[in-house]
Amino acid sequence: MTELTKLTLAEARKGLVAKSFSAVELTEAFIAAIEAANPHLNAYVLPTPEHALAQARASDARIAAGTARPLEGLPIGHKDLFCTKDVRTTACSRVLGDFKPTYESTVGQNLWDAGAIMLGKLNNDEFAMGSSNETSCFGPVVSPWRRMRNGQADNAKLVPGGSSGGSSSAVSADLCLAATATDTGGSIRQPAALTGTVGIKPTYGRCSRWGIVAFASSLDQAGPIAKTVEDAALMLRHMASFDAKDSTSVDAPVPDYTAALGKGVKGLRVGIPKEYRVDGMSAEAEALWQKGIDWLRSAGATIHDISLPHTKYALPAYYIVAPAECSSNLARYDGVRYGLRVPGKDLIDTYEATRAAGFGKEVRRRVLIGTYVLSAGYYDAYYLKAQKVRTLIKRDFDEAWNSVDVVLTPTTPSPAFAQGEKSGDPVAMYLEDIFTVTVNMAGLPGISVPAGLSGEGTPLGLQLIGKPFDEATLFQAGHVIEEAAGHFRVPAKWWR
Repeated sequence: MTELTKLTLAEARKGLVAKSFSAVELTEAFIAAIEAANPHLNAYVLPTPEHALAQARASDARIAAGTARPLEGLPIGHKDLFCTKDVRTTACSRVLGDFKPTYESTVGQNLWDAGAIMLGKLNNDEFAMGSSNETSCFGPVVSPWRRMRNGQADNAKLVPGGSSGGSSSAVSADLCLAATATDTGGSIRQPAALTGTVGIKPTYGRCSRWGIVAFASSLDQAGPIAKTVEDAALMLRHMASFDAKDSTSVDAPVPDYTAALGKGVKGLRVGIPKEYRVDGMSAEAEALWQKGIDWLRSAGATIHDISLPHTKYALPAYYIVAPAECSSNLARYDGVRYGLRVPGKDLIDTYEATRAAGFGKEVRRRVLIGTYVLSAGYYDAYYLKAQKVRTLIKRDFDEAWNSVDVVLTPTTPSPAFAQGEKSGDPVAMYLEDIFTVTVNMAGLPGISVPAGLSGEGTPLGLQLIGKPFDEATLFQAGHVIEEAAGHFRVPAKWWR
């Protein structure tokens, strides 16, 4: 049954409809794969095999009765940032302890209502703060990919990107058909690029944030990581919805994104921003970018040089806005209502002891930065100025849409690095988000599509940025890149 795990989401759906295998057989194959691989990859922090098999049996009954739903019987992984009713949800932080929500996130409920099966909760950087999945209280996630050096496999443990590293590692290693993820500054697209998977961050407001543990409320957005562009389109169709419980949710129809696949890009105007040619970008990433330009041009798109002049301010502005919102959101973890509680001699001492024990180093760093920039005397100098820069970044894109339909950039400046190589240098780690944060700051959709391999044999991705609520065009253009580049699967499952 292990071969079943190699199927794409779309292939598995067809197989279930044709009764080539059952939902229980498919789910059992993934449970076995998780048991074999998870001790090595640490992608799942809480496998839920009994829960998954119960859902699978119910799916088989519906398929037999002819009442199958769109994602009936398809096993997926669920990022531990999404609240799951009566199932432990920690955001991979000690401060939440053994917290079991009494409610389901809207995105999760949408997927279960469509028939998807939950294999378990996936690892992520603590409270989604990180670009390498090394800050989780459950330990780092390992990428299923390995570097090749001098013709030999390097045994260094590579990072799968972050914060959705559990999602990207699990999808790439065939430990689920697809996975949920969240993106605050690139946390879907960057891990997708580093693991040869497809990740889309939809327009802000497209997916409900209700029931997702908050990091930075004006930037967070849910989306899928999947094996193919088609699979990502299928997932987003059923993750997205209007939700009255989320005041930032936009009441707009959710199209069938798969209808955009195969339409081609003839006449599509593709923008190439000169400001994305930055110091620190590897020669391989730049060469791949040119290859992507050539693929789209050959398919009939027109290429246009554009300027997004405030791009250079995006990263510093992001690392003011995001920590400020994080400082506010994480104030609720005080040892009083839920999660970890470390008793102190008085209430203030309890607060301090609980937060010191419950938060990891990176979370404490961002809370302190955020508290500082929101404090008296610094609010105007830092936070207010960063919000003004954010407006200018959005205005750059608004002006660009007068002449182009999508923007093409690299997703990351370089391929995956080994654990520990950058974690001691926060600034180097923050630079991992240099190509992705503008999308969140402007509230736009962005997709990363695998497009090639580095000289060390590890994946590289290209990013497409689109107009608000025009995810369909991203899938359309992303499919063309995917067809030109081919698919990139892990060469050897070394953990077996």
